Amino acid sequence: MQKLFQEIIKNDIKPYFTKQGYSKQNLNFQKTDGALVYKFNIQKVKFNTVHRVGFYINISVHSTELAELQSGQPGASIVENKAHFICRIRELVPSAPDEYVLTAEIDPESLKRELLAHLEEAMTFLYTLTSARDIVEYYMAKTALHLSDETFRFLLQTGDTEEARRYFQQLHTKYGDQKRWAIFDKKFTAIFAEYGMKL
Repeated sequence: MQKLFQEIIKNDIKPYFTKQGYSKQNLNFQKTDGALVYKFNIQKVKFNTVHRVGFYINISVHSTELAELQSGQPGASIVENKAHFICRIRELVPSAPDEYVLTAEIDPESLKRELLAHLEEAMTFLYTLTSARDIVEYYMAKTALHLSDETFRFLLQTGDTEEARRYFQQLHTKYGDQKRWAIFDKKFTAIFAEYGMKL
């Protein structure tokens, strides 16, 4: 099954990504477009065997603009290649499996067609993320704590104070009754203070 896995990478996945302008390093396929770096990672399952090989597809986007906001200090060192948007393919393509599995029982041609269709669908979504603002809005729509510090800094830096306060209320409504909220409340208050504002 390892041989089949390597063949699929070499003959199907790599040519697909090359055609889209991605470069390959190990099992990573990456493309830079302006201030964003799009990345697909093929992650082999930890306990593969001779008869069964499983793998995941992880998708991420790095934003230079959000990286600059992460430190909270202008001109501070930027964390290179830290993903700001991150997910497994199934989050973007509901018909995709959590794990792709190669066994003697599967039809390799059918699996390849399905896999390439899933990659195409994921890529179509990914290209709707064309700026830091798109990434921020994706997580705000989910009322996610992921990237919340950068989201507040992004909104406050761009003068979108009203949206920042609305997002804070959204987070408070969802997480305010949890014990850990006091930590977030303190952190968000400090971020607003960085921009000379009160929550």
